[in-house]
Amino acid sequence: MPLNVLGLELEPCGTDPVTGFFRDGSCKADERDHGSHTICAVMTREFLDHQSSIGNDLKTPMPQYHFPGLDPGDRWCVTAGNWLRASHDGVAAPVVLASTHRDVLGIVPLEALEPHAVDVPPDPGALTA
Repeated sequence: MPLNVLGLELEPCGTDPVTGFFRDGSCKADERDHGSHTICAVMTREFLDHQSSIGNDLKTPMPQYHFPGLDPGDRWCVTAGNWLRASHDGVAAPVVLASTHRDVLGIVPLEALEPHAVDVPPDPGALTA
């Protein structure tokens, strides 16, 4: 059972569009995934523009790779290195910790991910203003 950065069972990241190195909606990876597509990120315009500026165009559809092109609000498994670079440049995408694979912790520390967390607890009624 794959685990997330919280030590719990890895939750799906996104199915519309279908994300993941294996295009199964999950940010799990194996030794074939040299980019470590393990961070479940919520796309923002700033993050997408940043990725384009470093040569990682996430906006343009590429059907030959089953890639639909992304819009702000889409959830996508991004590479650890590119997310970290965006973080250093001040445009980190929000992160869904429950859907971010624990293998990322060898590249990006939890302390770098937590300030960008957008997880909703299982019982949203427990949130207080």
